[in-house]
Amino acid sequence: MNKFKAFLQRKNIIFSGKRYGIDALGAMAQGLFCTLLVGTILNTIGQQFNIAFLNKIIVTLKSGENVIHYTVGGLASAMVGPGIAVAIGFALGCPQLVLFSLIPVGFAANAMGGAGGPLAVYFVAIIASECGKLVSKETKIDILVTPIVTILVGIGISYLIAAPIGTAASAVGTAVKWATEQQPFLMGILVSVIIGIALTLPISSAAICAALSLTGLAGGAAVAGCCAHMVGFAVMSFQENRWGGLVAQGIGTSMLQMPNLVKNPRCWIPPVLVSAITGPLATCLFKLQMNGAPVSSGMGTCGLVGQIGVYTGWVNDVAAGTKAAITTMDWVGLVLICFVLPAILSWAFCLILRKWNWIKEGDLKLNL
Repeated sequence: MNKFKAFLQRKNIIFSGKRYGIDALGAMAQGLFCTLLVGTILNTIGQQFNIAFLNKIIVTLKSGENVIHYTVGGLASAMVGPGIAVAIGFALGCPQLVLFSLIPVGFAANAMGGAGGPLAVYFVAIIASECGKLVSKETKIDILVTPIVTILVGIGISYLIAAPIGTAASAVGTAVKWATEQQPFLMGILVSVIIGIALTLPISSAAICAALSLTGLAGGAAVAGCCAHMVGFAVMSFQENRWGGLVAQGIGTSMLQMPNLVKNPRCWIPPVLVSAITGPLATCLFKLQMNGAPVSSGMGTCGLVGQIGVYTGWVNDVAAGTKAAITTMDWVGLVLICFVLPAILSWAFCLILRKWNWIKEGDLKLNL
């Protein structure tokens, strides 16, 4: 037993909640941001400002009768699986051959996982990383053995568990779809809270919204929930993370807080409460609708994609004759729901929890 422990230590394999629940999750958030979220932002900027380079098709892939065109942003988004896998491998201290072999593993896990692709990549990348580390530099043909073992284990595990994980993630989407069929008040609370939580968890809220074509009032509630978490965490943690953290979370992703939430789940209370308030306000009072691209419903304030999506929907509705004009009330509702209320309410709720000592100084600190 001692020899086995010494072997694991030599291989830098440490079974701990910190390594898998904090280090790996933090790396996953960064991998997701550098691929899917940045790609979506680049596509949105290109479309809204008519930037030729960002809108240009630079890669075309053909598979039988299917033809897929990729822009710069599209390519970045398509690499979400490899990006997450390599980020996790780096956080786990993988040797180079293992790290590079995680590229196809991440792509396979994300593709097989569907809407739950990022979550599937998280589990698969950890298993493949540790298995790859076990055999790394143990043979004279390491350059063959290590990549083969890492890739076969990773893709084999993906084949077994990625789809079920995707199905589980889609169950969240089913709950959202059910909520859209309810009356606006209840729908506003459920959709806002669920999508807001999904945004911060290692699940692609954007992919869920896209898969469900979540638009209209439900899409507006989803935007409210995402903004409650992104703006909420950005403002709540300002004293720990200052301007860098404000930008990283406010127009980046609240998933950066996931490692901190594992350590202290009470930090999640303020943004969840805010989403439960702004959701029904969006649906019942301001009638905020997302009639742009459904993926924008799950983006919140990331690159202002959610707000641009709402605006695009207004423009499309006006052009189609289903909306008379963009009113002052539309703009007031958008600004209040997406920015003002999340900032004020999350700060107030966090202040109360800090006084109760439920949230302590340093609990929201990011490793930026």
